[in-house]
Amino acid sequence: MSQPRIESMTFAWLKSRALIAIGGPDWRDFLQGLITQDVETLAPGEARFGALLTPQGRLLYDLFVVARSNSAGADGCWLDVAAEHRAAMIQRLAMYRLRAKVEIAADETPASVLFSGSPGDGRDPYGDSAWIPAFAGMSGWVRDPRLPALGWRGYGVEPPPGAAIAEESVRDAAKLGLGVPGPADWGSDKAYPIEANFDLLNGIDFRKGCFVGQETTSRMKRRGQVKSRMLPIVFSGPAPEPGAEVLAGELRAGVVTSVGAGRAMALMRLDRAEGAALLVDGRAVTLERPAWFLAALGLEAA
Repeated sequence: MSQPRIESMTFAWLKSRALIAIGGPDWRDFLQGLITQDVETLAPGEARFGALLTPQGRLLYDLFVVARSNSAGADGCWLDVAAEHRAAMIQRLAMYRLRAKVEIAADETPASVLFSGSPGDGRDPYGDSAWIPAFAGMSGWVRDPRLPALGWRGYGVEPPPGAAIAEESVRDAAKLGLGVPGPADWGSDKAYPIEANFDLLNGIDFRKGCFVGQETTSRMKRRGQVKSRMLPIVFSGPAPEPGAEVLAGELRAGVVTSVGAGRAMALMRLDRAEGAALLVDGRAVTLERPAWFLAALGLEAA
């Protein structure tokens, strides 16, 4: 199977993201008991998606854990977090550190992304495991752990020769086109990670043991029926404002969380939205269930 050409890829600097360097002999044990993702088996060249939750189980900060090592062979990781929350995240981690031998510091290495200009339905457009650009394995690049179609995340790298250069907003539009929510949709201390589809996007390891907010998160998963999920809606005309209600008749079926051209993300009440005629600001909208969403739930497209 042929590999995709770099010319078919788009590169963008992720100015909305910032890094925290985590090191010291206890860094794995420290993070393992805090975040939703397993770090004990994290390997060089790998990234994992996760979050730090409140004790009540609400999504506080999303993050990517990125394995790294220095020239002396000492290991550690970066936490790729929302730039606006980095200072608060460092403060929160320091509060949890206690006597652990852990180093926590801001790191100014720039983050970037390389993604396909035509990601299709959200599954891997080049096969189950073949979406590997020619530079795969080079230092600084890790595959996005959520969906293959989201491409590669880069740290301290330059745009590959031949790749198109775009603003981060182009990446945001592509992500919305895939129906993948982001920080603008879940905010901080507002939504539960399962509502934001973290369980379907490899953002929660339910086998790793304890983490902050685990009890509520595990209970929601065990029940097997999640009432609300973030899903895309499609509309014609001007975009609604974030916060606009999605109505099914006279019932509130959801709320718009972020918007783009002809599409928006909304936190939807599934029991009210499925099969209903939906309106936002008096205009008809259509609820979409992306292919990756259906596949993760073991469902088939209608």
